[in-house]
Amino acid sequence: MQHRNAPEIQRWLVEKIAVRAEMKPADVKTDQYFDEFELDSTEALVLAGELEEWLGFEIPPTALWYYPTIEQLAEHVAEEVAAR
Repeated sequence: MQHRNAPEIQRWLVEKIAVRAEMKPADVKTDQYFDEFELDSTEALVLAGELEEWLGFEIPPTALWYYPTIEQLAEHVAEEVAAR
């Protein structure tokens, strides 16, 4: 598992969400709620699975609800990475 910090995780999330939401990465606001990107629950679960693969550890499926913005999720995941 590679050490990932919050800015790296944010960039990864921005890129993935931009593709799914058919937006330019520059238009993805990191303090915007995930549900505002019009991602359905299946897309959110797929995104969480891809994030797990990229990070190398499991993320609870509820993480996107407890940490509902890119900024919040990236900070939380970075703390999890640091704790491992």
